[in-house]
Amino acid sequence: MLGKFRDLEKKIKLNRAKKAGLQIADDCRLIDFPSFGSEPYLIKIGKHVTISTKVSFFTHDGGTWVFRSQPKYREVIRFGKIEIKDNCFIGHGSIILPGVTIGPNSVVGAGAVVTKDVPPNTVVAGNPAKSIKSVEEYAKKCLEENPAYNVDQYKVDQRKELLRVY
Repeated sequence: MLGKFRDLEKKIKLNRAKKAGLQIADDCRLIDFPSFGSEPYLIKIGKHVTISTKVSFFTHDGGTWVFRSQPKYREVIRFGKIEIKDNCFIGHGSIILPGVTIGPNSVVGAGAVVTKDVPPNTVVAGNPAKSIKSVEEYAKKCLEENPAYNVDQYKVDQRKELLRVY
């Protein structure tokens, strides 16, 4: 029952963000509800994107607060659009900063701080996020390391099969 409540809460929050201008394709998967910040209208998320837990999108640089009390800098603002292209995965705890575009078919590793554009078909990780391999290299590595498991049993009882394998 709690799962249904969380799904409803997520739908309400997502509808609120969309009304505020967030652009997000219908087939995206939100594992948890990300922080879209105070300017969701500066965020565009393409098709077939997964956003994991505790992801934050920052479309502004709040650090300007430090010097905006000085007359010379009073009117200074720093904002930037964020765009996630189609077929991407954004890992747990990632932070996406203003002005960043994440190219199609890319993976952002858990905990990454994305400060600049991510090229298409790229896996990035770290703080600041850096390219660590192509998605093709990542896929090959995953295939090579794929354990021998019973696919049918996995479909029936994922937990039991994972505990058997690992």
